[in-house]
Amino acid sequence: MSNTPVNNGRRRFLTAATSVVGGVGVVGVAVPFIGSWNPSARAKAAGAPVEVNISKLEEGQLIRAEWRSKPVYIVRRTDETVKNLASLDSQLRDPKSEEPQQPEYATNAYRSIKPEIMVALGVCTHLGCAPTYHKGDFEQHVEGQKDGFYCPCHGSKFDMAGRVFQGVPAPTNLVVPEHSFPTDGTLLIGISPGEA
Repeated sequence: MSNTPVNNGRRRFLTAATSVVGGVGVVGVAVPFIGSWNPSARAKAAGAPVEVNISKLEEGQLIRAEWRSKPVYIVRRTDETVKNLASLDSQLRDPKSEEPQQPEYATNAYRSIKPEIMVALGVCTHLGCAPTYHKGDFEQHVEGQKDGFYCPCHGSKFDMAGRVFQGVPAPTNLVVPEHSFPTDGTLLIGISPGEA
Protein backbone atom coordinates (compact mmCIF):
# COMPACT_ATOMS: atom_id res chain seq x y z
CA MET A 1 0.00 0.00 0.00
CA SER A 2 1.21 3.45 -0.97
CA ASN A 3 1.40 6.29 1.51
CA THR A 4 0.80 8.92 -1.19
CA PRO A 5 -1.94 11.32 -0.19
CA VAL A 6 -5.13 11.26 -2.33
CA ASN A 7 -5.87 14.45 -4.30
CA ASN A 8 -9.68 14.62 -4.07
CA GLY A 9 -9.86 17.82 -6.15
CA ARG A 10 -8.06 16.19 -9.04
CA ARG A 11 -10.24 13.08 -8.75
CA ARG A 12 -13.42 15.20 -8.91
CA PHE A 13 -12.08 17.12 -11.92
CA LEU A 14 -11.24 13.91 -13.83
CA THR A 15 -14.65 12.41 -13.01
CA ALA A 16 -16.45 15.56 -14.18
CA ALA A 17 -14.33 15.83 -17.35
CA THR A 18 -14.98 12.18 -18.21
CA SER A 19 -18.70 12.66 -17.65
CA VAL A 20 -18.78 15.74 -19.89
CA VAL A 21 -16.85 14.02 -22.69
CA GLY A 22 -19.10 10.95 -22.40
CA GLY A 23 -22.23 13.16 -22.51
CA VAL A 24 -20.98 14.95 -25.61
CA GLY A 25 -20.33 11.56 -27.21
CA VAL A 26 -23.85 10.35 -26.42
CA VAL A 27 -25.38 13.53 -27.88
CA GLY A 28 -23.11 13.23 -30.92
CA VAL A 29 -24.44 9.74 -31.61
CA ALA A 30 -28.08 10.44 -30.63
CA VAL A 31 -28.64 13.52 -32.82
CA PRO A 32 -27.96 11.81 -36.19
CA PHE A 33 -29.81 8.69 -35.02
CA ILE A 34 -32.94 10.61 -34.05
CA GLY A 35 -32.61 12.76 -37.18
CA SER A 36 -32.75 9.60 -39.29
CA TRP A 37 -36.34 9.07 -38.09
CA ASN A 38 -37.50 12.20 -39.97
CA PRO A 39 -38.61 11.72 -43.59
CA SER A 40 -36.07 12.60 -46.23
CA ALA A 41 -36.44 15.70 -48.39
CA ARG A 42 -37.40 13.42 -51.28
CA ALA A 43 -40.14 11.76 -49.19
CA LYS A 44 -41.45 15.16 -48.08
CA ALA A 45 -41.51 16.37 -51.70
CA ALA A 46 -43.38 13.23 -52.82
CA GLY A 47 -46.26 14.11 -50.51
CA ALA A 48 -46.11 17.85 -51.04
CA PRO A 49 -49.14 19.65 -52.47
CA VAL A 50 -49.18 20.28 -56.22
CA GLU A 51 -50.42 23.52 -57.73
CA VAL A 52 -52.09 23.32 -61.15
CA ASN A 53 -53.03 26.27 -63.35
CA ILE A 54 -56.55 25.55 -64.61
CA SER A 55 -57.31 29.06 -65.88
CA LYS A 56 -57.18 27.93 -69.53
CA LEU A 57 -58.89 24.56 -69.03
CA GLU A 58 -61.66 24.34 -71.65
CA GLU A 59 -64.98 22.50 -71.36
CA GLY A 60 -64.49 18.79 -71.90
CA GLN A 61 -60.70 19.08 -71.70
CA LEU A 62 -58.66 16.75 -69.50
CA ILE A 63 -55.27 17.68 -68.11
CA ARG A 64 -53.03 15.46 -66.04
CA ALA A 65 -50.95 16.34 -63.01
CA GLU A 66 -48.78 14.15 -60.83
CA TRP A 67 -49.20 13.95 -57.07
CA ARG A 68 -47.49 11.39 -54.83
CA SER A 69 -46.23 9.64 -57.98
CA LYS A 70 -49.78 9.06 -59.23
CA PRO A 71 -51.62 10.67 -62.13
CA VAL A 72 -54.43 13.07 -61.28
CA TYR A 73 -57.12 13.69 -63.89
CA ILE A 74 -58.61 17.18 -63.99
CA VAL A 75 -61.58 17.77 -66.32
CA ARG A 76 -63.74 20.83 -66.87
CA ARG A 77 -67.22 19.37 -67.17
CA THR A 78 -69.92 21.01 -69.26
CA ASP A 79 -73.20 22.12 -67.66
CA GLU A 80 -74.89 19.28 -69.57
CA THR A 81 -72.47 16.73 -68.08
CA VAL A 82 -73.06 18.00 -64.54
CA LYS A 83 -76.87 17.86 -65.01
CA ASN A 84 -76.60 14.34 -66.49
CA LEU A 85 -74.75 12.89 -63.47
CA ALA A 86 -77.95 12.33 -61.45
CA SER A 87 -79.53 10.32 -64.28
CA LEU A 88 -76.87 7.60 -63.94
CA ASP A 89 -77.57 6.59 -60.33
CA SER A 90 -79.40 3.35 -61.20
CA GLN A 91 -76.40 2.14 -63.27
CA LEU A 92 -73.72 2.86 -60.66
CA ARG A 93 -72.31 0.71 -57.87
CA ASP A 94 -71.95 3.57 -55.36
CA PRO A 95 -73.92 6.53 -56.76
CA LYS A 96 -74.05 8.45 -53.45
CA SER A 97 -70.30 7.98 -52.83
CA GLU A 98 -70.87 6.24 -49.51
CA GLU A 99 -67.48 4.49 -49.68
CA PRO A 100 -64.79 6.86 -48.35
CA GLN A 101 -63.02 7.35 -51.69
CA GLN A 102 -63.17 11.15 -51.38
CA PRO A 103 -62.85 13.83 -48.71
CA GLU A 104 -66.05 14.64 -46.81
CA TYR A 105 -66.50 17.94 -48.66
CA ALA A 106 -66.51 16.03 -51.98
CA THR A 107 -69.23 13.55 -50.97
CA ASN A 108 -71.79 14.97 -53.36
CA ALA A 109 -73.23 14.17 -56.80
CA TYR A 110 -70.21 15.58 -58.65
CA ARG A 111 -67.55 14.52 -56.08
CA SER A 112 -65.74 17.85 -56.14
CA ILE A 113 -65.83 21.28 -54.57
CA LYS A 114 -66.77 22.93 -57.86
CA PRO A 115 -69.40 21.12 -59.93
CA GLU A 116 -67.65 21.95 -63.20
CA ILE A 117 -64.20 20.65 -62.14
CA MET A 118 -63.57 16.92 -61.75
CA VAL A 119 -60.46 15.96 -59.78
CA ALA A 120 -59.65 12.24 -59.39
CA LEU A 121 -56.67 9.93 -59.29
CA GLY A 122 -56.22 8.36 -62.72
CA VAL A 123 -55.81 4.91 -61.17
CA CYS A 124 -58.43 2.18 -61.60
CA THR A 125 -59.54 0.81 -58.24
CA HIS A 126 -59.39 -2.75 -59.57
CA LEU A 127 -55.69 -3.37 -60.21
CA GLY A 128 -54.23 0.11 -60.67
CA CYS A 129 -54.30 0.56 -64.45
CA ALA A 130 -54.89 4.02 -65.94
CA PRO A 131 -58.44 4.50 -67.26
CA THR A 132 -58.71 6.21 -70.64
CA TYR A 133 -60.79 9.36 -71.02
CA HIS A 134 -63.40 9.03 -73.76
CA LYS A 135 -64.72 12.41 -74.83
CA GLY A 136 -67.66 12.13 -77.18
CA ASP A 137 -67.29 8.38 -77.83
CA PHE A 138 -68.01 6.74 -74.47
CA GLU A 139 -71.32 5.42 -75.83
CA GLN A 140 -69.43 2.42 -77.18
CA HIS A 141 -69.00 1.39 -73.52
CA VAL A 142 -72.17 2.78 -71.87
CA GLU A 143 -75.28 3.37 -73.93
CA GLY A 144 -76.45 6.96 -73.97
CA GLN A 145 -73.26 8.38 -72.42
CA LYS A 146 -71.03 10.68 -74.49
CA ASP A 147 -68.19 11.04 -71.98
CA GLY A 148 -66.58 8.81 -69.36
CA PHE A 149 -63.56 6.72 -68.41
CA TYR A 150 -62.83 3.17 -69.56
CA CYS A 151 -60.07 1.00 -68.10
CA PRO A 152 -58.51 -0.96 -70.97
CA CYS A 153 -56.96 -3.57 -68.65
CA HIS A 154 -60.15 -5.29 -67.45
CA GLY A 155 -63.07 -3.22 -68.71
CA SER A 156 -64.04 -1.11 -65.70
CA LYS A 157 -66.11 1.98 -66.51
CA PHE A 158 -66.45 5.26 -64.62
CA ASP A 159 -68.73 8.25 -65.17
CA MET A 160 -67.66 11.89 -65.28
CA ALA A 161 -67.60 12.07 -61.49
CA GLY A 162 -65.32 9.01 -61.28
CA ARG A 163 -68.17 6.80 -60.03
CA VAL A 164 -67.92 3.14 -61.05
CA PHE A 165 -70.61 1.43 -63.10
CA GLN A 166 -72.16 -1.85 -61.96
CA GLY A 167 -71.00 -5.18 -63.38
CA VAL A 168 -67.32 -4.29 -63.80
CA PRO A 169 -64.24 -5.53 -61.90
CA ALA A 170 -63.48 -2.22 -60.13
CA PRO A 171 -65.01 -2.41 -56.63
CA THR A 172 -65.10 1.31 -55.80
CA ASN A 173 -65.22 4.78 -57.32
CA LEU A 174 -62.02 6.53 -58.39
CA VAL A 175 -60.22 8.17 -55.47
CA VAL A 176 -60.69 11.91 -55.14
CA PRO A 177 -57.65 13.52 -53.50
CA GLU A 178 -57.86 16.41 -51.09
CA HIS A 179 -58.01 19.57 -53.16
CA SER A 180 -58.84 23.24 -52.94
CA PHE A 181 -59.07 26.31 -55.13
CA PRO A 182 -56.99 29.17 -53.68
CA THR A 183 -57.97 31.28 -56.72
CA ASP A 184 -60.43 30.78 -59.59
CA GLY A 185 -57.65 29.65 -61.92
CA THR A 186 -55.62 27.58 -59.45
CA LEU A 187 -56.17 24.05 -58.19
CA LEU A 188 -54.16 22.86 -55.20
CA ILE A 189 -53.99 19.06 -54.95
CA GLY A 190 -53.16 17.60 -51.55
CA ILE A 191 -54.60 20.38 -49.38
CA SER A 192 -58.19 20.74 -48.25
CA PRO A 193 -59.93 24.13 -48.17
CA GLY A 194 -58.74 26.25 -45.27
CA GLU A 195 -55.48 24.32 -44.76
CA ALA A 196 -53.25 26.38 -47.05
